[in-house]
Amino acid sequence: MRIGISVITHTGQNIWQNGLGQNVIFLAELFQRLPFVQSVVLIDVGDQGVMPAQVDLSARNLRLMRAHEATDEVDVILEMGGALDIEWLDLMRARGKKVVFYCCGQPYVALAEPAIFTKPTHAPRPDRCDEVWYLPKDAAFAPMMRLLHRCDVHEAPFIWHPQFVQQRMREVEVLGMHYGYRAEAAAAGEARDGARRGLRVAIFEPNISVVKTSSIPMLVCDEAYRADRGLVEAMHVLNTLHLKDHPTMLYFANSLDLVREHKATFHGRHDIVGFMVQHADAIVAHQWQNEQNYSYLDALYGDYPLIHNSPWLKEAGYYYPGFDARLGAAQLQHAAAQHANGLAEYRTRSQRVFAALDQFSQANLDAYAARLLHLCRDAAFATQASRP
Repeated sequence: MRIGISVITHTGQNIWQNGLGQNVIFLAELFQRLPFVQSVVLIDVGDQGVMPAQVDLSARNLRLMRAHEATDEVDVILEMGGALDIEWLDLMRARGKKVVFYCCGQPYVALAEPAIFTKPTHAPRPDRCDEVWYLPKDAAFAPMMRLLHRCDVHEAPFIWHPQFVQQRMREVEVLGMHYGYRAEAAAAGEARDGARRGLRVAIFEPNISVVKTSSIPMLVCDEAYRADRGLVEAMHVLNTLHLKDHPTMLYFANSLDLVREHKATFHGRHDIVGFMVQHADAIVAHQWQNEQNYSYLDALYGDYPLIHNSPWLKEAGYYYPGFDARLGAAQLQHAAAQHANGLAEYRTRSQRVFAALDQFSQANLDAYAARLLHLCRDAAFATQASRP
């Protein structure tokens, strides 16, 4: 079985721009471990013809090609990192190949927001695929996707690996910086100042969709600050430069004590490692029906206090439910007081999450093997390999 996964290359590309680019690489590496997979290629639907600098294709035994070059090179096609040409997909299916739409983004928002907010979008023909695969976070939308795409839909495991975080950590170490929470450094800072040092909080939500915005995290930080002026030393709100002149954003921000007292800074986009090593030591996050995010795992890998509302991650980090900013503030207060002392137990809980998401764990290898074999059960090219 030969597999092709779509990617989109573009000017100024960086593997840290979103989690999807990393997800493609993790999945490709997983497929390479399956005994019945002969090869995996990446199908470029962009305009650069090269992957981001952080992705060494030769080291991963991956090739990047255009769709027309992949016509005789693939048996299974995953539309994942970018939309593929409909006519080419029709041709491939007519030749007996299998096409999967691997939906990683929140599907309802992808359908509704472009029309409501007049956002640019790409709307391919819904019935272009043989199956739809979705992540556990989107199980509630499975019936909608089944009707929309007129085919079977199946849940696929959410996978992650720290390879890109580790690579970025090595880059900043060359510059003399360290990624990761260090209790001794926090204690030393307090000793030098002669007083308890407040947390420098970063908010990384992208602010391009209602599913992940900085609004609730800003309220969390401000509520904690109003309860204890020494708790928050600084609030850094990233991915907000495109909103800085919006009347609603200005009104909301200026209502906060942290903003009025000049303890808030608004930034553009930064990668989590590069920003945390310089400016922050805690993260507050919020999502709405989009609970599986790589940024949470990157934060946990660095042992940073992560205050979040992801039910999927309830046993790790510091969880608060839904939109309850007051409980989020209480968790931020708890992290400020107890994180250094509870670091070992915090790390243990994170490690359990990482183990479950390991792309090479037998459970995840078996799950994806089963998905592929089910997809290709009636295909002429399918191997006779036994099921795992």
